[in-house]
Amino acid sequence: MSKHVPVQNGMLPFWRTDPHPLDNYRSSETLPEESDIVIVGAGYAGSSVAYHILNQVEPGTNPPSITILEARQACSGATARNGGHMKPDLYNWISSVAADHGVEAAAEIAKFEARHVYAVKEFVEREKIDCDYTVTKAVDVQLDADHFNKLTAGRERLIAGGCAPTKEAQCVGPRDAEAFSGVKGAAGCFTYDAGHIWAYKFVLHLLEKVLAQGVNLQTHSAVSNISKSTDPASVYPWRVETPRGAVAAKKVVLATNAYTSALAPQFKDKIVPVRGTCCRIAVPPASAAPRLTKTYTLRWGGWDYDYLIPRADGSIVVGGARSSFIDKLDNWYDVSDDSRVLESAVQYFDGYMQRNFVGWEDSHAYTDRVWTGIMGYSSDGLPHVGHVPGEEGQFILAGFTGHGMPQIFLAAEGIAKMIVSGAKFEETGLPRLFQSSQARLDTQENKIFDHNPQGSTQAKL
Repeated sequence: MSKHVPVQNGMLPFWRTDPHPLDNYRSSETLPEESDIVIVGAGYAGSSVAYHILNQVEPGTNPPSITILEARQACSGATARNGGHMKPDLYNWISSVAADHGVEAAAEIAKFEARHVYAVKEFVEREKIDCDYTVTKAVDVQLDADHFNKLTAGRERLIAGGCAPTKEAQCVGPRDAEAFSGVKGAAGCFTYDAGHIWAYKFVLHLLEKVLAQGVNLQTHSAVSNISKSTDPASVYPWRVETPRGAVAAKKVVLATNAYTSALAPQFKDKIVPVRGTCCRIAVPPASAAPRLTKTYTLRWGGWDYDYLIPRADGSIVVGGARSSFIDKLDNWYDVSDDSRVLESAVQYFDGYMQRNFVGWEDSHAYTDRVWTGIMGYSSDGLPHVGHVPGEEGQFILAGFTGHGMPQIFLAAEGIAKMIVSGAKFEETGLPRLFQSSQARLDTQENKIFDHNPQGSTQAKL
């Protein structure tokens, strides 16, 4: 199998229809020969790491030199292609984590994710970032009674086990679910605080800020190889190669998500590129349909679900459509091509609001745009954060399994502590289960197929 690298003709998502001046920016005509820190990737992870590194430098001291290398335009990968759903998991996946690793470890993740909702809000307000960040309620609508009962039982086990964040997820029973949610056939709901954001604008603000502090950004500079010097006394032990030349670095950060294994082969089959689909549904101004003010998840089972984000202009971003393409693995698994969208997914979104929401039958809502993006799915369901196992001076922040929005910003802060002050992972405040380790690389498990109808094919992959 060839290396997974970003294709150069990725299709245009809604979020990037008005590109920022830094979209194709290069801080210098040529790459710097040397850099204290090279960050590979200019998305949510890479920009957040750069910001937090500079934010932790002691006043009056010289900041490290930082170079950000991006294969395509700034923030052109998964960050600019998702729905911008800043939604923590307080009871669903967390219940599975608790079953595997204990309630205490699961609670660390739930608390960490919940912190993002208001930490990002405070940051956006302090920085006066124009990125449409909104805190609202998430409404998780369960459309299968058996699955709702399963999730309810898991939620109760978490609460009984002392997982405090789970208490914030309020349950709405079958009798009131449809009226509460406005979703036809709702068998039950859970609701709690969540946010949504124009992530591209957030990231470009971070890049503007760090560039003003001396960071060198190089777009259209795909990293082709990372190698280590054979000289143990070398001040710059890492060589980061691109078609435009190489940068010698003291430290390297892989903010590469789905494309990690192309540069760090030990992550092959541990962080797998998975293709997802989003659309924007437009609503005519004269429509009498009830306006959405909350975010939604519509879940028909363990693997079959969509999410919805309301926009200030009345439109709705919907992500999912999994049932339209999941039956064939080569539609979505181990796929890194975001240049085309599956026709079955396009058709899935036709009449979506009319089909699923009460009062939308005559709304004339229509699909305005459909796009695709590549996520980095971790084989054990947990992101890889921290030192790359066995590689001193190399760090990773990747493998977010389509759930990076409520994990990345504060995880980047933890990585920055490790880089700037040499903090140990245990001293960063990061959830223990996020730590990348050789043991995680050695395991043969693949939870990507859990709850998928293709689970029985796992042994053939």
